[in-house]
Amino acid sequence: MSEMAMQTSEQHPGSQPERMPTWYIPHGGGPCFFMDWNPSDAWYKMADFLKGLSATLPYQPKAIVVVSAHWLESTVSVTGAQAPSLIYDYHGFPAHTYELKYPAPGEPALAQKMVYFLEEANIAASVDASRGFDHGTFIPMMLMFPKANIPVVQLSLNSNLDPQSQMDMGKALQTLRDQGVLIIGSGMSFHNMRGYGDPRFGPISDEFDLWLTQTVESNPDMRAKGLLNWDKAPSARQCHPPRQEEHLLPLMVAAGAAPMEKGKKVFSDRVMETTLSAYIFG
Repeated sequence: MSEMAMQTSEQHPGSQPERMPTWYIPHGGGPCFFMDWNPSDAWYKMADFLKGLSATLPYQPKAIVVVSAHWLESTVSVTGAQAPSLIYDYHGFPAHTYELKYPAPGEPALAQKMVYFLEEANIAASVDASRGFDHGTFIPMMLMFPKANIPVVQLSLNSNLDPQSQMDMGKALQTLRDQGVLIIGSGMSFHNMRGYGDPRFGPISDEFDLWLTQTVESNPDMRAKGLLNWDKAPSARQCHPPRQEEHLLPLMVAAGAAPMEKGKKVFSDRVMETTLSAYIFG
């Protein structure tokens, strides 16, 4: 029995742990939760939502897998460092935001297991032992799991931006949920940089958000068909311009890891004139 499996059994003696849900969360704009903003309360509701998410889980995860919109690779990659560094991949923000810390341990054994599961599903994958956590991972994790005491492995998107490829990744990893692993897709349900702060994009984001919510909350077969053809949805390409849809695609991984379970919107807010939402599966 693997170390992770033994630890899980010890935490839940005599029974298998309850299956973890999967999440698709908004990670905000750069280090927005840890700096002054105008208006000052722009990110408050989102921050409060993220801070409260861990309390909805059946128990503390044994490990967390985060797929971030800010890591794309032609060969799907997973972080394999024992003590991952942080990548401050945002620009022009206050100096203190480049000193933020999130010292969560990595989990090399889980990284290797993920590569095995992906390759069993005919998905080329590899471990990257040198890469750290980008802000799509460490910024929301600082709010959701501030103690940084749970092992974290970051998973890349497939740079082909194909929805089916991302969904297949999630499906290949779904059994991790039965081993106490929480899978999180970290992105933004609206991500058109030219639209933020422009009131004309309010109705545009609302239209896409309505479609997205109806699709996520439909039966799993209809959900999969809709998400695989998301670019045909109302206002889709105004919310996620061509070749810039990486912030939506973590949703496909989260949905793929819960292929037969219900999805539900659990958060929505108007931020910088646009609607941003979060979804949970399982």
